[in-house]
Parts: sequence; structure tokens; C-alpha cells
Amino acid sequence: MPSPTPQKPETRGPERLQKVLAGAGVGSRRASEALIVAGRVTVDGRPAVLGERVDPMTQEIAVDGQLIATAGPAPHAYLALHKPVGVTSTVRDRHAARTVVELVPPTLRPSSGRLFPVGRLDQDSEGLLLLTDDGEWAERVLHPRFEVEREYAIGLRMPLTAEQARNLQAGIPLEEGLAIVHHLRAATSVETRRLIAILEPAPAALAWYRGTLRQGWKRQLRRMFAAVDAPIERLVRVRIGPIWLAELHTGSVRRLTASEARSLAPAASHR
Repeated sequence: MPSPTPQKPETRGPERLQKVLAGAGVGSRRASEALIVAGRVTVDGRPAVLGERVDPMTQEIAVDGQLIATAGPAPHAYLALHKPVGVTSTVRDRHAARTVVELVPPTLRPSSGRLFPVGRLDQDSEGLLLLTDDGEWAERVLHPRFEVEREYAIGLRMPLTAEQARNLQAGIPLEEGLAIVHHLRAATSVETRRLIAILEPAPAALAWYRGTLRQGWKRQLRRMFAAVDAPIERLVRVRIGPIWLAELHTGSVRRLTASEARSLAPAASHR
């Protein structure tokens, strides 16, 4: 028998550096670009240049002096966390008592050891937060052009007046532009009962509403409700795209199913 033709080694060829960093789980493309601009990335020992193309199979790429793993297609991690109040949505923060990454048990951490939150929740807000080591996937979830909705449960001391509700539904001018909350409505008794059952600490008696964002500006809902003299007492994110907080208790973490990860970013997950 003739000898089998030897398989050629896998080649990837040059790619933009920020794409390579994102694919290695360093962060989203935007976060990777910021690292490059800050001078924290090197290629073969020299400072990297934003936009340059690199070959991850043949060149050494490092962030803060630590080489990144680029050669192997290790499986990515996609996690859902119920972030508690008081926990910071960062990988590390010397000023924070606790960060969201510290809540993830070792059994759920990827082999690469890298894990970062997809977007943010304010320290005084709580609820659903996604974490991953897949920068491309995170970019698709976060980029405004994909309009991934985020739904919130909004707890107020007093019910909204008709005028307050009308003003919120019409939009509130903020520095970034006209802020819109979609589908603002009073929460049902069933929704409120199920939410209270998973929250720690248990909330006081509040008037609960549901509202959906597509813009995702910093502290957007809190600023909008403050503008109509209805300060938010508890703010809980209950949905990101098709992923619901559901029965995930405060501080708990679970893996996303493969279908959930694909539904959020079909072109990026499970490459």
C-alpha cells in the first residue's frame, strides 16, 4: 500500500492583533485595543502597535509580560452569574472588597485561567451577569449593532405617577442622547414573588416594574428614574437577550448550555 500523505500542520496566518487577543480570552476587541494603546502588549518582545497583523502560531504575544495561549483551540467557558449587591464587575480591583470573578468556583473556571465579565453591572445593582474567556463572543454580545436587549426589575419606594411613566416612556435626555426604556410596565405578582424568592438580602416592600434597555449607557436606568424624581431602590437585571436569571439565587453561578451560548452570539460561539 502506498504511504498515506502526511497531514500538513495547521496554519492560521497573520491576523489583527486585537482579534488574536480577543480569541485568547484577554478581553473583548475594544478592551484588547485599549491594552495595546496603553503599551501593555508586546510582540516578540517589542511594544505592539494597534492594528498590526501577527501570526499567533509563530510569534510570542504577551500581556503585562505574560505570554498568552494562542495555539490551541481550547473550549471556551460561558457562565451566568447572579451578581450580588456590593460586588464589583471587574476581573480585579484593589479597591474592591470582592469581584465577580472571585464568585466563580474552580470547577467552572476555564483551563486557561482567564475569565472576564461581559459588560458591567453597577456595584449597587444586582442580577444576571455573563462571564467568559471568549473575546469574540463577548464582542458580539456587547456591540450596539446587535441590539442585545437587557431587561431589568426595578424596585421603587412609591408607584410611578401617570406623568412620571409618560415621561419615562417618551425618553429622558442624557449627555449621551435620548435615553429610552422599552416595554416599561408594572411587574406581575407572580414575577415579583419569584424574584423576591431568589434575592439576598430580601427586599423591603417596594413597587416593582419591568423595563428593557437596548442602549446600555452607564447607570442609565438610575439616571432616567432620578430625572423624574423616582429614585431606584433595587435594580435587578433579569434577562440578557434570550438568557433569563430565572431561579438562579444571589451569588450562584451556572454554565450556559451550548444552545444558549449560540443564541446570544451565533456567529462567534463554538467556533
